Amino acid sequence: MARAWNFSAGPAALPEEVLRQAQEELLDWHGAGCSVMEMSHRGKEFMSILAEAEADLRELMGIPEQYKVLFLQGGATQQFAQIPMNLLAGRSADYIVTGSWSKKAFKEAQRIGTVRCAANTEESGFTRLPTAEEIKLDPFAAYLHVCTNETIHGVEIPAERIADTGVPLVADMSSHILSRPVPVEKFGLIYAGAQKNIGPSGVTLVIIHRDLLGMAPLTIPTIMDYAVMAENGSMLNTPPTFGIYVAGLIFQWLKCQGGLAGMAAVNAAKAETLYACIDGSGGFYTNPVDVDCRSRMNVPFTLADARLDAVFLEEAKAAGLLGLKGHKSVGGMRASLYNAVSVEAVQVLVEFMNEFVRRNG
Repeated sequence: MARAWNFSAGPAALPEEVLRQAQEELLDWHGAGCSVMEMSHRGKEFMSILAEAEADLRELMGIPEQYKVLFLQGGATQQFAQIPMNLLAGRSADYIVTGSWSKKAFKEAQRIGTVRCAANTEESGFTRLPTAEEIKLDPFAAYLHVCTNETIHGVEIPAERIADTGVPLVADMSSHILSRPVPVEKFGLIYAGAQKNIGPSGVTLVIIHRDLLGMAPLTIPTIMDYAVMAENGSMLNTPPTFGIYVAGLIFQWLKCQGGLAGMAAVNAAKAETLYACIDGSGGFYTNPVDVDCRSRMNVPFTLADARLDAVFLEEAKAAGLLGLKGHKSVGGMRASLYNAVSVEAVQVLVEFMNEFVRRNG
């Protein structure tokens, strides 16, 4: 059976080359006589996998030496609690709410300590970024939290709009990390679930400045303390070994694609192709997000006649186009254009969408 064109929001498409390499090495990794899934996480074989994965990630993202790289578990959702546990230190933090995920992060942080909503675009349907005038920051905040790409609503913060606010900037980059160059030095902490651009679900990446380590109170669980995990090389307990291994393969694949600059150019072209189809459909398809903050990774769109939604999805699946149903909270459609989604896949999708308009418009 031929592989389908996968536009799932996550777990998402992985590069076929990476899947084939993992398949080839599944029973015997480099002569070790066992699978990565079977080897000791403290043995020299896995330690070499972990070290290479971190080194390649640092090279790809240009991560400065003063940042620690942690491979954790629990997903980005666990980080919604773990971040305030570690960084509040009896103070308050600011949150900018631009979609479902930053809203969830803000709500969870309220369970841990004192946090403020510095801006919220929910009244606009999460279709835009807040203006500078709408953002009310506390200059004494422990940190400022943002979600740089909202997977559900398709709102992305352009790199040029990331500014120094005088407090540590904490960012959920789950759905667009590794899709473009990132000025890591502007952030105090970056976190991301793996299941979009990093690898299979189960790994959570945290990149944290060393100055933010050691702030957690002794009352939080040891495994939730970033400083303890950093001291133990992400291995206070058994890490998600196979997920880290596959992530390492993807980092190597990204280097072969021209790094993040190369991926950014490809991703921009893919997004431009799909948005041109939507905008040029005469209103048959609509994307609600302001043009200046449209996501390159997650493209939600609706049909002018919602009665055609089920037909669209059924015919798309029959054409080998998967994962196009919009999130249940917003409905409609969504195409996620992660790194492993090829230019050809987007062209096939656009051809299908144009033909669907011709037959139903």
